[in-house]
Amino acid sequence: MGEIPSSIDDTIALLNGQNYVCGRDLGTVAFLALRLGKPLFLEGEAGVGKTEIAKALAAALGRRLIRLQCYEGLDAASAIYEWNFSAQMIAIRTAEATGGADRAALQSELFSEDFLIRRPLLEAMEPHAEGPPVLLIDEIDRTDEPFEAFLLEALSDFQVTIPELGPIRAPEPPIVVLTSNRTREVHDALKRRCLYHWVDYPNFTREMEILRARVPEATDALSAEIVAFVQSLRGADLFKTPGVAESIDWARCLIALDTVALSPDVISDTLGGLLKYQDDITRIAGAEATRLLDEAKARLATAG
Repeated sequence: MGEIPSSIDDTIALLNGQNYVCGRDLGTVAFLALRLGKPLFLEGEAGVGKTEIAKALAAALGRRLIRLQCYEGLDAASAIYEWNFSAQMIAIRTAEATGGADRAALQSELFSEDFLIRRPLLEAMEPHAEGPPVLLIDEIDRTDEPFEAFLLEALSDFQVTIPELGPIRAPEPPIVVLTSNRTREVHDALKRRCLYHWVDYPNFTREMEILRARVPEATDALSAEIVAFVQSLRGADLFKTPGVAESIDWARCLIALDTVALSPDVISDTLGGLLKYQDDITRIAGAEATRLLDEAKARLATAG
């Protein structure tokens, strides 16, 4: 089991070891969340690396990653547990056919742990041999206020309740990471329970470091053109601005095509690796791609 890092620099190094490049601001709040045992609330645009930090922490610490993917209509029961109704029905029919246990004994058996299907929150509260897991509550902004209120209580006590079995409390609190794409505001009460950090798009230097770590086969010259072009693109009027995840995907597409330098034709042919909406692709393809590429190369020449 990996030990909790003892300093900010150790935390940054721990994440770097998993090819997760972050600045000192994010490294500081991650260190404090680990050291103080508080949930880490990460907010920012899609694709800036919020989910990846939970994966990197789990891998670096040798802990299990448990992911609760949020969606509209998610309720407490669905996040905690459900009963295996198919297995319960088979047990009932078997008991009826064999004249087995009496009604009270059968009911007690049917609602035992043998028929329990554990969902992420219950799994996170249970003991794990390698130590408390990393619980990723992803895209909390997709849920509604009643679920937020339940989550606030669950994260305060690190306890969930199953009516048939009673309360289940974590012997050691899990490492909790919550993410939000800010499609709506999350209630202040939940944020106050956490350490908060806004994950922004990286600057040129940081995004170059990320590409070197995640796409090491790309040359520095190509990576610089990719980053400069993407950062110019983020200033355009788009429905969905590309994040770091899209920069990485696009770089891998270009490497697969043996690209050594960006050109308007290459950009137009591969925009589907960078932009995910047809209106955005139509807006950028052609003359606008050429203009943005010229702007990017001019910035690189000035910087060089």
